[in-house]
Amino acid sequence: MNLLGVMEISGSALTAERERAEVLASNLANAQVTRTGSGSPYQRQMVMFGTRKASEGTFAGLLSGFSDRYAQGVEVKRVVADVTPPVQRYEPGHPDADSQGYVAYPAINPLEEVVNLMGAARSYELNVAAVQATKNMISQSLEILR
Repeated sequence: MNLLGVMEISGSALTAERERAEVLASNLANAQVTRTGSGSPYQRQMVMFGTRKASEGTFAGLLSGFSDRYAQGVEVKRVVADVTPPVQRYEPGHPDADSQGYVAYPAINPLEEVVNLMGAARSYELNVAAVQATKNMISQSLEILR
């Protein structure tokens, strides 16, 4: 793998972690939403990562070796809704309470979302450090060749 390939992989991870952080922030922001446009409480969203493969029709894809062809980075494959049922709380005065006085709240644990958000931020920072280290190696290589 060449240094530009390392930067491409780290760049794809930066994009994926940014999207993960946005989804986690949305979960936190909607943790108390009891009624969406569909009439049900907000559902927690989860990000599914997957391997990004090299495009075989591109010049880079044709030049890549066997080991490079199957590991060209990470991407968000899809964002899926959590199927955990809503949390029922007894609040008879709430406008969204059912006939028995229970309100359905999203099954979101704010502590878990914050920890996941910290993990996404830390992964982002590590990939930024990898890009910086790669840039330094490329710069030093050019200095040696000068």
